[in-house]
Amino acid sequence: MPSCVTMYEYHAWANQTMLNRIVELPSGVYNQEVQSIFPSVATVMAHIYTTDWTWLAIMEGMPMTEAMKLAGPHEEEALKASPQELSELFKLLSARYQELFRRETNLERLLLLDNPYTEAKEISLDQMVMQVVNHGTYHRGNVSAMLRQMGHASVMTEYALFWYADGTPSAASTASGSMGQAEL
Repeated sequence: MPSCVTMYEYHAWANQTMLNRIVELPSGVYNQEVQSIFPSVATVMAHIYTTDWTWLAIMEGMPMTEAMKLAGPHEEEALKASPQELSELFKLLSARYQELFRRETNLERLLLLDNPYTEAKEISLDQMVMQVVNHGTYHRGNVSAMLRQMGHASVMTEYALFWYADGTPSAASTASGSMGQAEL
């Protein structure tokens, strides 16, 4: 299995692990305003979801500018969703990514990325997947810091923990439970 697929599986696991932790917290924490890079945990998680959606649309052949324009309703849906509902949206999106991985025989295939913020450039599918993973990791770090700022422990979503979780959130809960919650 190509390493970008494994890394995407880690990304999906880490998102679910974070959402599982958020569900355990008092209900108001998810939408609580906080002085940070995003106004709430909900907005960060919706941003991760929307960006994942946008990159998948690009990988499926949609021009970047069009994908960015069409992302708006997906962002609105994610912002209105509870953590449990967002978890389901992420699962559906992950199934679409897995279908792309089954369908695509060459993840090193180049696509023309028409990035409106810079010049057009050919980028491989596997590099786009790694962008999705890296972006999610960065913003889950924001969530961890925000939870800590509000007085709540986060949860470990490090790649090394994924090795012991066998790629499932339930195994990860067991693994992270034995290691304790992150005090970020």
